[in-house]
Amino acid sequence: MANVTLKSIRKTYENGFQAVKGIDLEVADKEFMILVGPSGCGKTTTLRMVAGLEEITEGEMSIGDRIVNDVAPKDRNIAMVFQNYALYPHMTVYDNMAFGLKLQKTPKTEIKERIEKAAKILGIEALLDRKPKQLSGGQRQRVALGRAIVRKPEVFLMDEPLSNLDAKLRVQMRAELIKLHKDLQTTFIYVTHDQTEAMTMGTRICVMNEGNIQQVAEPKTIYNHPANIFVAGFIGAPQMNFMDGKLVEKDGKVVAEIDGTEIDLASDAAKMVKTNGYIGKDIVLGVRPEDIKVEASGKGLKVRVEVTELLGSDLNVYFTYKGKQYIAKEDSNVDLEFNQEISVSFDSNKLHFFDKETEKSILY
Repeated sequence: MANVTLKSIRKTYENGFQAVKGIDLEVADKEFMILVGPSGCGKTTTLRMVAGLEEITEGEMSIGDRIVNDVAPKDRNIAMVFQNYALYPHMTVYDNMAFGLKLQKTPKTEIKERIEKAAKILGIEALLDRKPKQLSGGQRQRVALGRAIVRKPEVFLMDEPLSNLDAKLRVQMRAELIKLHKDLQTTFIYVTHDQTEAMTMGTRICVMNEGNIQQVAEPKTIYNHPANIFVAGFIGAPQMNFMDGKLVEKDGKVVAEIDGTEIDLASDAAKMVKTNGYIGKDIVLGVRPEDIKVEASGKGLKVRVEVTELLGSDLNVYFTYKGKQYIAKEDSNVDLEFNQEISVSFDSNKLHFFDKETEKSILY
């Protein structure tokens, strides 16, 4: 079993700064867990505590059935892949991949067998005699992965391993890492600030901010049912629009009053806000750009186009309403001009509502 369990894990530095503030997380055996969040949220510190590279201030860390708080990194049966590859420049690819196995006194024949197998999986058989300086960034990253694979660890730990690659290669390597996880059937814990990596690769996502876990769930759940305003705003590109408003009941219907405009709630959402006692209360309305319909004329809010961004098949439309800027995502065939008055309407089945004070979701 290679499950990883964090119980009330806290990291406090000598200057009093709390990087991780008592988090609980259960990573299942063979899971691909993504730790995602902005810079300084504590995700890399958490990964380094799992690796044993950072000392745990408080709490209990276990890998499988073994508590590893005081276990040295080399004895945790984990392998870590770093952002900067961390290859030995004077060694060949073969020797870089063999280095850890030699320290473990692994027989030469087994080392050769493991390296050839890993090289085949990663498509680097022809690179084994080269030095790192002779390799591209993508090839170096494959070597770093190969060095981890040959150790047959219980857990792979990856700290933003694709961030130094160009956009095209990142897409390719994402697909290869997903395939690698399925082939190896091993537990992966992967740190990134890139929400696209998080959404496309993880079986579950752990969203962190300021040393705390905000939500842990499958990618679809994180996207469709964010637990709070932070998660809703962080996951999704372009990010969710937020509007201050109040929930009121009129003529038997529940509506959100936004700057003098009434927006109908779907029946399920209406029942939920009534049950939870939010009628008459201030809330924050959230709507994703793709859930806003743009029309040249219609019954929706009358707004003016400020900027449009053409992104291949999509068109981002920035507009202002009551002095605030929002964004809609439309088909690129829509033809709009600067300062044009348009009508925007919201998909009532896909609206999000958050408590004004706690910022937590009212619906989920």
